Amino acid sequence: MSQSTLNHLGQPVGSALDGWTAPQLPSRSSLVGRHCRVEPLDSRRHAGELYEATAADGEGGIWTYLSYGPFASVADLRAWAESAAAPEDPLFFAIVDETDGRAAGMASYLRIASAVGSIEVGSICYAPRLQRTTVATEAMVLMMRNAFELGYRRYEWKCDALNAPSIAAAERLGFSFEGVFRHATIFRGRNRDTAWFAIVDEDWEVLKTQYERWLDPDNFKATGEQRKSLSSLTAPFVRRRFASWWPAPVAKVSL
Repeated sequence: MSQSTLNHLGQPVGSALDGWTAPQLPSRSSLVGRHCRVEPLDSRRHAGELYEATAADGEGGIWTYLSYGPFASVADLRAWAESAAAPEDPLFFAIVDETDGRAAGMASYLRIASAVGSIEVGSICYAPRLQRTTVATEAMVLMMRNAFELGYRRYEWKCDALNAPSIAAAERLGFSFEGVFRHATIFRGRNRDTAWFAIVDEDWEVLKTQYERWLDPDNFKATGEQRKSLSSLTAPFVRRRFASWWPAPVAKVSL
């Protein structure tokens, strides 16, 4: 719970944000990590690589909860990417694996409300070869770090309340569950209840150390196996979990 104070009427109100100024919008610049680059989406640069990587999901399960895709051809994906890359909100990025320099995923900043310091990460699509990899996790950490270093106070993650892999990924990353908006929208002709998660600036101050501990090369054996899981490092700082309020099927995390 955020700190409060009393106003002149003795009523509890939120603490004053003395010295806080609204952050700038995130820029179209690359975020570079040890294992990946998060680059502004470019239809000419990324479309072919993204189509090849996502086509490996022959059943199309990666698209079930997304508002875009699947794509029948490189041309279809390129046309979508050209349109998706134009706005500042959502601001789309391609996730490039540094091992081969090829794009294998996408994510965006969206619902950017700089006046109140709130920003969301979403539209996350990871090709099969990117799922459950260090690249997948580092990409999320890079985007989160960029948002908080710009001065945002709140970093949101929203998903279909039936999307168990997304819920597991949010909690593994240290997001705290905030509730479910029932009948929030109609999605692909279906009802969607939306689960809300967030990390706020005071959470970030402790979580960033846990991300650094997990990403440290010493946390991985020569085989690539992790010594400490990210979930074990972030769990003490998750304020509330989805399962405590809204039952959902258990699924493996895809990040």
